[in-house]
Amino acid sequence: MKKRSTISNFLFILIAVAFAACSKKADDTSLTPTLITIPVVVDAAGTTAMTGGYLTSGLATTYGVVYSSSNHTPTANDKSTSDTVIYGSYVSKVTGLTPNTTYYLRAYATYLDNTSYGNVIEFKTGADMSNAGATVSTFAGQLAEGFLNGNGTAALFSHPMGLATDADGNVYVADSFNSAIRKIATDGTVTTVAGTGAIGLVNGSAATAKFYAPSGLVLDATGNIYVADRGNNVIRKITPAGEVTTLAGNGIAGYANGTGAAATFNTPTGIAIDATGNLFVTDYGNNIIRKVTPAGVVTTIAGSRTAAYVEGTSTKASFNKPTGIALDATGNIYVTEALSHSIRVINADTLVTNFNGSTLGNSKVTSWLGSPNAIAIDASGNFWITDAAGRILKIDADRKFTVQAGVSGTTGSANGVGAAALFNNPTGIAVSKSGSVYVADYDNNLIRKLN
Repeated sequence: MKKRSTISNFLFILIAVAFAACSKKADDTSLTPTLITIPVVVDAAGTTAMTGGYLTSGLATTYGVVYSSSNHTPTANDKSTSDTVIYGSYVSKVTGLTPNTTYYLRAYATYLDNTSYGNVIEFKTGADMSNAGATVSTFAGQLAEGFLNGNGTAALFSHPMGLATDADGNVYVADSFNSAIRKIATDGTVTTVAGTGAIGLVNGSAATAKFYAPSGLVLDATGNIYVADRGNNVIRKITPAGEVTTLAGNGIAGYANGTGAAATFNTPTGIAIDATGNLFVTDYGNNIIRKVTPAGVVTTIAGSRTAAYVEGTSTKASFNKPTGIALDATGNIYVTEALSHSIRVINADTLVTNFNGSTLGNSKVTSWLGSPNAIAIDASGNFWITDAAGRILKIDADRKFTVQAGVSGTTGSANGVGAAALFNNPTGIAVSKSGSVYVADYDNNLIRKLN
């Protein structure tokens, strides 16, 4: 009897410990999920929206968004989606929306009996803009590949990539296969700013300097041009007087932070600039985003160097061959990733999340963006995006998505309105202060203009 009593007492203790552990787990607030809602982008028809969430801490077994046209703080009792998490983030496709209607939406996540919500986003679906389209014309260049200055279609380019505009409306082109920087005046006259057409890493006067497949460029407020010299793995500077120097990098592909030649890059591709002259570079081969100060000091802003789609803060996040880059008026950094079919956003705290698109590996949601190559943000806050599959896309300041020109998967060089226009691997994009949009039509050797 004593032995049986001892066993009974032991079993009772085990059950009590297990129950206490379960109760503690259920009551442990450290496991309660916390999350943020990613931006809402509405389709042209005004009936579908793309959004999602990012789990910043805790655990969760159910994810999605809740939304309502009447409840300003929607809950699980309102309409909802159920989604799949990839590396702490998820994309939600909300369907069946009514055009010209205001909605309230927020992300949710549930663990055990605890449901948490992200920030509420108010958005309006707007009218049907499915037939919206820009008029496309050829601004400069011919289908023939070459290196020739002239006016408009008398000029020749060879696989132009990055574009930038100045305050006067002139367009600057990273003419990659010509290893030169070109300028197109407002009347269409094309000249060479720097580069000889020969490959090399040579500083000095514009007439003798050499580049190697420049891919991105940007201008500062005083007229200096900064170039992502992709083939040379360096960042170059061209002064208004035509003097070319190397701001950062030493010509060797690698990964090192430091000042000037002590830093190394691996195929720097896109470049943007902030109001104080700091440059932000998509270091394509390293899968990271770098910062270069006016003094040439290079640091890493975000990315782990692993080619992957992972959201998180600074180097805890991962990119997969980032290409285009742009900054908005508040300093947020937007990065295009063609392989992830997404645009990522880096906020002031270096938190990397999804701005729009489908997270890599999420087969439930098809990205509207196709394969985004480059991005530009105009003075009104509209986003302009080149899709390598052959389209020019726009996400306006109210987060309405439209295809402005081109047809996905169809190549050509036709001018026209909307889907009547055709491109062949559109790459760089820039917007002038007057609102004209310019596109580097890479495989057509053309610079196109959208009105």
